[in-house]
Amino acid sequence: MTRITKLIHTSTITMLRLALFGSLVTVAPVFAQDSPHASHGASAQLVRDVRAATRQFIDVNNAEAAGYAPAFGCVSGPDHGAMGIHYVNGGLVGDGLIDVNHPEALIYEPIGNKRRLVGVEYIVDAATWLKNNNNTPPSLDGQDFQFVAAPNRFNLADFFELHVWAWRDNPQGAFVDWNNQVTCELQ
Repeated sequence: MTRITKLIHTSTITMLRLALFGSLVTVAPVFAQDSPHASHGASAQLVRDVRAATRQFIDVNNAEAAGYAPAFGCVSGPDHGAMGIHYVNGGLVGDGLIDVNHPEALIYEPIGNKRRLVGVEYIVDAATWLKNNNNTPPSLDGQDFQFVAAPNRFNLADFFELHVWAWRDNPQGAFVDWNNQVTCELQ
């Protein structure tokens, strides 16, 4: 093989590799959209809707004035991440309804004596929900709730829940329970 032929051959292989790599990069987002929580447009809209509905609760005093109270202390993950302090509105938890504008719990990260709003949790009693909704589990804007059976760490009857990390990014996703970007260590 002559030096020029070798150079052309090497250049051709390099271009093929770049073309192949480029096609893989272009295909990757299509596969990402096939994953279970990946209706990205709906997900982004739900996060925006939650932010709009809870903007007034950035100040924790407004949450307390609206009937939310701290419960359970600061909840840390079993092996990583945390949720934070749940400020729960008992009237909303007991009403058997799910409304994007009225989350049952607001989640705050403690920073000394201050509280920083990081997300919300929608909670509904499983027996009440299933009885009133033809045994169909709840979902909100296409996001399915998780079932939490009793006994559980909160000493509650069976319930369904959905976290929405609207005020703090969660690398694992906007609807995952534990958030590695939240900590209880700053209280």
